[in-house]
Amino acid sequence: MFRITARVPRKALAIGTPTAWGATVLAYQLTCPLAQREGVCARVVSGALLLAVGAGLLLHTRRTLLRELRQARTVAGAAQSVLLRPPPARVDGMRIAAAQLSADRGARVGGDLYEVVATEHGLRVLIGDVRGHGIGALGTVAAVLGSFREAAHDEPELGGVLRRLDRALARHLGERGAHDDSAEDFVTALLLEITPDGEITALNCGHPWPFLLCDGGVEPLARADPLPPVGPFPLPGDLTPVRCGVFLPGDVLVLHTDGVEDARDPAGRFFPLRATLAALAARPPAAPETTLRLLFSALLRHTRGRPADDVALVVLRNDRARVTCGPLAAQASDQGGAAPGTRPAAG
Repeated sequence: MFRITARVPRKALAIGTPTAWGATVLAYQLTCPLAQREGVCARVVSGALLLAVGAGLLLHTRRTLLRELRQARTVAGAAQSVLLRPPPARVDGMRIAAAQLSADRGARVGGDLYEVVATEHGLRVLIGDVRGHGIGALGTVAAVLGSFREAAHDEPELGGVLRRLDRALARHLGERGAHDDSAEDFVTALLLEITPDGEITALNCGHPWPFLLCDGGVEPLARADPLPPVGPFPLPGDLTPVRCGVFLPGDVLVLHTDGVEDARDPAGRFFPLRATLAALAARPPAAPETTLRLLFSALLRHTRGRPADDVALVVLRNDRARVTCGPLAAQASDQGGAAPGTRPAAG
């Protein structure tokens, strides 16, 4: 069943309000006997009546525009809740929490994106940041997320997933037209793959490296130079993922967008993300939801509730069972191999 709702265009409101006001004044001057009198009291009463009519018209216009704005924000928020759906609390032995905060005041949409998918190739994670924020970035977010959700299952190599994202973004920007300023958008993206034995590999296209919380300390997951962002430059021929070590049971991985580290307080100081994570790592182990809430609370306190850019955080904790080191595993370790479930010694 189709439902047709009549709406008053904003241009009609902009033209109609002054017209209605002018028509009211003219009709009042021509037809009202009170307007023909010369006394001071009559003029005061006439002015008060005209002001009351004008104020009523302005209030009606304001309510109409605010109602349209709320409807637009509700629709945009519903669209993003479908696109940027929260990941399951547990995926492939990992406990996960994720959230996004828009820089647009009063809006629930932004240009940050994330997704976690369990595949036959391992757990694959995407976090990215579209240039710009707000409703205009939703189309690019949809193109990238839709491509990743398919490619994560279809492509055996992480490089193949990245190439699929690049092609999807190129098609999306091409459809927008050469005269659209948003056609120059780009996306910073980080792709992670966590195998069943905990080995992490990554492809980083201009995105901040995550932080690994383990053994009471905090370290960047990797220090390799990232590739250029997806979109403005062609991908290199060799897309060999960076090996980032082993994600052991009990370890926590914090992925973030650059809006976190670039957030400033009123004095211009950057948000101390690493110091905040170090304080959290020194505490007893907490659920990812608690870590996420504490990070957002610290960020909002730092910025006085007004972040200048979109913010997204994804927290993963390895809840897989630890492998007990029995006699055979100990013998293998003595012969030069690392027992399963243990962190290799740093070279």
